Amino acid sequence: MSQNRLMYLPLGGAGEIGMNCYVYGYGPVDAERLIVVDLGVTFPDMDGSPGVDLILPDVAWLEARADKIDAIFITHAHEDHVGAVAHTYHRLKAPIYARAFTANIARRKMDEHGHPEEAVQTVSAWPQTVDAGPFKVGFLPISHSIPESSALVIDSPDGRIVHTGDFKLDKTPLVGEAFDPDAFAEVSKDGVKALVCDSTNVFSREPGRSESTVGPEIEKLVSKAKGMVVATTFASNVARVKTLAEAGERAGRSIVLLGRAMRRMVEAATETGVLKGFPKTVPVEDARQIPRENLMLLVTGSQGERRAASAQLARGKYNGIEMKEGDLFLFSSKTIPGNERDVLRIVNQFSEQGVDVVDESSEGHFHVSGHANRPDLQTMHEIVKPQILVPMHGEHRHLREHVKLGKVNKIKGVLAVNGTMVDLSGNKPTIAGYVETGRTYLDGSTQIGALDGIVRDRIRMALNGHVLVTVILDEEDEPVGPPWCELMGLPEKGRSGAALVDVLEEDLSQFLNRAAEKTLADDSKIEDELRRITRNSARDEIGKKPEVTVIVSRLA
Repeated sequence: MSQNRLMYLPLGGAGEIGMNCYVYGYGPVDAERLIVVDLGVTFPDMDGSPGVDLILPDVAWLEARADKIDAIFITHAHEDHVGAVAHTYHRLKAPIYARAFTANIARRKMDEHGHPEEAVQTVSAWPQTVDAGPFKVGFLPISHSIPESSALVIDSPDGRIVHTGDFKLDKTPLVGEAFDPDAFAEVSKDGVKALVCDSTNVFSREPGRSESTVGPEIEKLVSKAKGMVVATTFASNVARVKTLAEAGERAGRSIVLLGRAMRRMVEAATETGVLKGFPKTVPVEDARQIPRENLMLLVTGSQGERRAASAQLARGKYNGIEMKEGDLFLFSSKTIPGNERDVLRIVNQFSEQGVDVVDESSEGHFHVSGHANRPDLQTMHEIVKPQILVPMHGEHRHLREHVKLGKVNKIKGVLAVNGTMVDLSGNKPTIAGYVETGRTYLDGSTQIGALDGIVRDRIRMALNGHVLVTVILDEEDEPVGPPWCELMGLPEKGRSGAALVDVLEEDLSQFLNRAAEKTLADDSKIEDELRRITRNSARDEIGKKPEVTVIVSRLA
């Protein structure tokens, strides 16, 4: 009989920030029963993934074992934890469990994709638990920048695991539950096999600040503003959205929500009862009739997203509203690494309009992080006292530093990036092997593999341009007229001063006129030669080898 093992496997979120997907297994080696924690997305950029709408974890390993998945648990409703649920449901078909607010968001996503909403089941907070194969799982409330965030208490035949999810130690979060150290001490008193822990702010050496410290600063700023005030934050941070709205209301301003995600999050938080007393809002249609000095807009797009309300206001009008000189724009958010250029573009566009911009450079007065800083991580270590520390949710440098931090409290740590299978069965973690992981691109309505070559081809065309070559041959394998070229993304003239298209067509014609009969009778040989000549001629003229598509047509 095979020996059972307790296994941990990250498929996303370990070695990167975003796209969280973690797998736990228990049972005979390579035949474990599985549970999945979080199914999130990350967002594309024009440099590395042009034209892509979303990036999902590659769940091929899970799909091949779909009959062994007993449940999917979602810790909270941020897109990098819940965003892929509906996109992967048809492949995994496992029941999904979440607390009320997160379940509300997940059901909306399922409905949009035509999946049954009842696949998402609502679970109450700890001590309620869910039986999932050999596991028993409970949602232990923890503070974060979105309501009803939860750590997971995962009991297995080989011991208890505490999976923190994203968290901070905030005892006055305004919306959502405060951090309760006694609750974590209680679930840890009989021993914790492994603490699988958020690593995002491991390099931040000051203790984290409470959400309650932000409100007074925002209120001062808004009350002094002379023109219209527009503020952006993460739509999911409904505590901050409420703080912003209350500051505007106290300053005598009408509140307008702009952006689908902003409205959806406020609606979901209100429906599930986690958001109470939200200030009255006015429709954007009515806002156009209200004096500017009496308006405050809360908008999407804190990360510079091109289609969000912030970016559209920066480019001109959005829903009939435009910003003017003397208005104020507030980024009540932190710029996620990689988004700096997009945010800076918006800042400069507002500057050109004469709009004053206040952002995270203002000594943190208008934003606090939703993640635990280094001293807070140490506090969590000391409360839980785990046998093993498994850092997650962070880039490689964050995970590595978190392992070092664990050593301070003499906790055995393991650095496990995506695809690293860890055996937690013994007294210390061991690497049991590696599985192939990657990314899946949502491209329009189609999911494509990162290695399928589609995005790679886009990047090549963007860098090098494209030439379409067409040639017609008759039934005697003789050219019918010269070949012709169509150029995209290439200059009109090259070094010779002649039109590039003329140079290419002349070189291709010369080849066809002297080509051997054997070559002209073989379409693949013609295509290869025309492609080679086109690229070499373009290189000589413009210093680039473009992508080339050749079409060979034959007359019947």
